[in-house]
Amino acid sequence: MAVGPAHHPDLAPVAGVRLGAAAAGLHQPDRLDLAALLLEPGARTAALFTRNSLQAAPVHLAREHLEQANPRLLLINSGVANAATGGPGLEAARAACRAAAEVAGVTASEAVPFSTGVIGEPLPLAELEAGLPACLDGPRGDPQSWWRAAEAIRTTDTRPKAASRTVGLDGERVAVTGIAKGSGMIHPDMATLLAFVSTDAAVAEEPLRALLRAATEQSFHRISVDGETSTNDAVTLSATGKAGAAPIETVTDPRFRELAAAVEGVLQDLARAVVTDGEGATRLLTIRVQGAADGQEADRVAEGIARSPLVKTAAFAGDPNWGRILSAAGAALTGDVAWERVDLYLGEALAVRGGAVDPDYTEAAGSEAMAADEVPITLELGRGIAASWMWTCDLSHEYVTINAEYRS
Repeated sequence: MAVGPAHHPDLAPVAGVRLGAAAAGLHQPDRLDLAALLLEPGARTAALFTRNSLQAAPVHLAREHLEQANPRLLLINSGVANAATGGPGLEAARAACRAAAEVAGVTASEAVPFSTGVIGEPLPLAELEAGLPACLDGPRGDPQSWWRAAEAIRTTDTRPKAASRTVGLDGERVAVTGIAKGSGMIHPDMATLLAFVSTDAAVAEEPLRALLRAATEQSFHRISVDGETSTNDAVTLSATGKAGAAPIETVTDPRFRELAAAVEGVLQDLARAVVTDGEGATRLLTIRVQGAADGQEADRVAEGIARSPLVKTAAFAGDPNWGRILSAAGAALTGDVAWERVDLYLGEALAVRGGAVDPDYTEAAGSEAMAADEVPITLELGRGIAASWMWTCDLSHEYVTINAEYRS
């Protein structure tokens, strides 16, 4: 299966990263389902994982291998999550790493596994091992290889997801490019998503971790499709140091901020692609909460609105049912709330002024705002100066169909 450049935006190659993909028959025949990122010696990788207490075998093994060595091979399979599979699942993940390492010419601890797909099914180890030579035979670093890998890691996604940024450091062109998968079971801390981002900048271990944490907080931790988190989620950031710029050793290096902006931009592009591809989604909602008492309150209210099934189903219908939004906000607020200070905008339309419908608001104005493909919703609480935001999507009939038939 080829994913041609005519169908996708150009991506910036990352020096020191090569990718491969293959159809191993892990879940569906003749579909790319196995991908690998090969990193040149000297590359560093930081990673974040799901906070769901039910963590898949590859998550446990990935943590273990990341503590032992700098990764040279990131191995990703789709179709089967290898989660809730006990000791045999962990041994299957180990065996997959050993087999991939042998083909790639690295050590087993330098191979880090990632899986996504159906929970509770055993990893088809024989098929995976049989697909390794095709996956690792002649990996490349061109844009086509990134798109093929993005295709291989998707599950219910309707399209592959990839993004790039470039930035100048010390007169050198530095690239940041990444791929992701995700469509359902999406919510902060993390979601059913995998994302693999690389840069050819040279970055020391601590600033690399700081780059990933900060960028994730402003991207994957601010999206919600259905309020569900999963067992396998992971985001990685690898730095190969092949661009030629001097290493970034500390977060106080002025170049850190420049690189951080590029990394955050890539992760936000990927996060937005995930939520707009939410299972059955037809609209993107940007929830902005302003005037909160503190950051935690702002986050809590934004999340409460973003994950409300009533808000999301109204959005699917294009229904400006602002009462559902206020109700979701009220459920997330604690203590005495001065509702006479609360305003709510649907797009440009001021629907609520001082906790009640604005006298000049019309249903037609609200319907027009909610009919757009992208709907900004802004809630002003009048309690302080803190603010927060989230991306979410509507909840459609198709969401139920996709998840009811997921294992069919």
